[in-house]
Amino acid sequence: MKAIQAHPQQGLDGLTLMDLPDPGDPGPVAIRVRVHATTLNFHDLGVVTGRLPAADGRIAMADKAGVVEAVDSQVTEFRPGDHVVSTFFPAWRDGKRRPSA
Repeated sequence: MKAIQAHPQQGLDGLTLMDLPDPGDPGPVAIRVRVHATTLNFHDLGVVTGRLPAADGRIAMADKAGVVEAVDSQVTEFRPGDHVVSTFFPAWRDGKRRPSA
């Protein structure tokens, strides 16, 4: 699997395209998504430039879109073949943003 890792002490020049091992089957109550598109959003920019704390080697690009490849047996909301997008605020459905519980 390809991933872009951030190295905050190196800024944007520290973004590194990596080949990582296959993630395998999804864990409990999880899904695996083949990512087709991603962006470097404002939060990611803060991480890769060191303005926000993050571990070295963190996978950047929080905004993603793709297709579900596999689901855990406990997952009922998604199924393989579903087109999905990630969200940085999973509890924010609409309206004014409220802090997560």
